[in-house]
Amino acid sequence: MSQVRGAAAPTSGTQDHVAIDKAVLDRAIGDVSARAGAWASTPASERARLLERIVNDTFEVSEEWNNAACEAKGYDPNGPTGGEELFGGIGTFVRMAQALRKAMIDIATTGRPQYPGPVRHKPGNRIAIQVLPVNTFDKILYAGMTGEVWMEPGLSETEVKATQAEVYQAPASHAGVSLVLGAGNVASLGPRDVLSKLFGEGKVVILKANPVNDYLVPYWERAMSALIDEGFLRIVTGGAQVGSYLTQHEAITDIHVTGSDKTHDAIVFGVGPEGERRKASNEPLVTKPVSCELGNVSPVVIVPGEWSQNEIEYQAKHVATMMTNNAGFNCLTPRVIITHKDWAQREGFFAALEGVLAGLPTRRAYYPGAEARRDSFLAVHPDAHQIGDVSNGTMPWTLIRDVDASDVNDICLNVEAFCALTSETALEGDSTSDFIRKATDFCNDVVWGTLSMTLIADPRTMKDAECGPALEQAIADLRYGSIGLNLWHAMSFAFSTTAWGAFPGHPITDIQSGSGFVGNAFLFARPQKSVVRGPFVAKPAPAWFATNNNAGVVMRKLLAFEVKPSWSKIPGLLAAALRG
Repeated sequence: MSQVRGAAAPTSGTQDHVAIDKAVLDRAIGDVSARAGAWASTPASERARLLERIVNDTFEVSEEWNNAACEAKGYDPNGPTGGEELFGGIGTFVRMAQALRKAMIDIATTGRPQYPGPVRHKPGNRIAIQVLPVNTFDKILYAGMTGEVWMEPGLSETEVKATQAEVYQAPASHAGVSLVLGAGNVASLGPRDVLSKLFGEGKVVILKANPVNDYLVPYWERAMSALIDEGFLRIVTGGAQVGSYLTQHEAITDIHVTGSDKTHDAIVFGVGPEGERRKASNEPLVTKPVSCELGNVSPVVIVPGEWSQNEIEYQAKHVATMMTNNAGFNCLTPRVIITHKDWAQREGFFAALEGVLAGLPTRRAYYPGAEARRDSFLAVHPDAHQIGDVSNGTMPWTLIRDVDASDVNDICLNVEAFCALTSETALEGDSTSDFIRKATDFCNDVVWGTLSMTLIADPRTMKDAECGPALEQAIADLRYGSIGLNLWHAMSFAFSTTAWGAFPGHPITDIQSGSGFVGNAFLFARPQKSVVRGPFVAKPAPAWFATNNNAGVVMRKLLAFEVKPSWSKIPGLLAAALRG
């Protein structure tokens, strides 16, 4: 059954045709526009002080913010799901603010952010700069994990350094008003995008909350009051009509949106038959710069090997965490697991995965349109495995097995489900290295989108004389903005020193996963992708695993640490992690 490629049409949960108060919106734009010059002339040292206040103010409001988010999603704020929300919704925002604060201090003292390195040469005439661990604390808290930013081909390290933090070389020339259209699924996305625009691109900001997240605006306003008080930021609310008015406002100089490719097309080309005509003819309605992060059908490639039972169980927990985080309402949730058809442990792995899922409580389908999206997949694959309780508005964990890899039009390979649903497809391969090459081609040429993906391979396979180089070549060849090796690609988003966004090069008429990068705290001008790596089996298992029953305690301690790092906090944090 042929499907339209991409994400499902956006659903805001609010009526589109409602009266809007243009005067309120004009006043907000006027407020920040009047301060664009002042922001451009604000020195990096003062920006660092603003970020320090943002970190402290966010911590001050964190419990109220987290309680509100948990109530909206049906989570226990003191339980594992509450810890997950605290980490994804607040902790990653604080970590990004701290990383940018360090970058501002570096700019004030040396002229550019100082990355830790080392710098390595990669296939395709590229260099990769290691940006994690940043310090000894990272080495302890994220033991065995690394993060690299790969640059576009042909750039030397000298050129990379010369183009870092370009906005700070001539700040007045970059002044303007950015419109950030926030996502509705993760509480930190809109605020993080605000930081990217202000501190990375030198713009003052209008943030329009997605209607799903309107309830969070009071907490955002308190967390970012340092920016609001100075007139550098205004936060507005409303549905599609408000968004349309803002995107076409003459004072808005550029736009950043986190959502779906359909949202991008509606903004750039308009809606309905006329929008389709404009897209086909490449006649955009909006010609100002638009950056965007738009999701994808995120693959997880499992490289066959001989795994111990402990390894199978660990990776089952790992993949289950990827599937269940935020109830599956993530642009980086795995949507297709790619396996070798003849992997002897394939069925054993999926039995373990379904066992883990059966032990995780199902969650409220809080994001609008979830049931309809799920039903569209079940209409094509009625034999899907449905796991867990479905009472009180919750959605079962859903796994579609044995998708025909030769049916390149299958919905599972072309449409981002954006609910608690993941599929699996199996490829042929004459050898493990042959499978790796075929999986790379399959991800690049068949699976829709270019945002993020993960490879899972055991250490024996990685050390193999043929398979090890094949894996490294796959990482080089995969056209994704973030790639994880034995580490969920979501950590590229969470670390913030890595860059998060689609693989570069999409034209506006086929935008797929988007354009531009956020995060990127070292302010690189031309990143191509980020690569994060972790141990095949981490000990202890990461606190963000869905099976960590002590996640609420661990994440509160981790947040307190990120706000004010201290050696005195390390023992208690590690002890809490071990109890998970």
